[in-house]
Amino acid sequence: MLIKQLVLWFIGLSAGGIIAAGVFAFLAIIGVFPRVIGKTGTKGHILLYETVIISGGILGNLLDLYEFPVPVAEKAALILGPERGRLIGEILLGAFGVFTGIFVGCLAMSLAETLKAMPVICRRIRLSVGLQYLILSIGLGKLTGSLLFFLTGMGES
Repeated sequence: MLIKQLVLWFIGLSAGGIIAAGVFAFLAIIGVFPRVIGKTGTKGHILLYETVIISGGILGNLLDLYEFPVPVAEKAALILGPERGRLIGEILLGAFGVFTGIFVGCLAMSLAETLKAMPVICRRIRLSVGLQYLILSIGLGKLTGSLLFFLTGMGES
């Protein structure tokens, strides 16, 4: 029984490692990381980028596998009171949403740029100037929809 468990553990760990390597290779190939580094002008911190990317991947996998609770709001509620604790939890959740949105936006734009979709879209809608406004309006529409969804309680059953 122990040998069977060890073999299953090894196969699962190997498969997860292969999938994670594939995802990070995909992100690197489509140019998410070089684009962010180029846009922010922080090419002197490449070692830090590598460390943060690898650490984020490992931490994300661990949180997904083991579902660690993050009791920040509960601990803050004990110290600051229930209302402020809830507020701190909502602020942290909002920050997580913003960072996730930034990542997904960078991923989508890098993928679109790699596939050369933007020139096709611009030709089809006869857009010669103002591409940045089109992208901004799409993002603001998504933000507005998300805020209406969550603030009006549409997601609650």
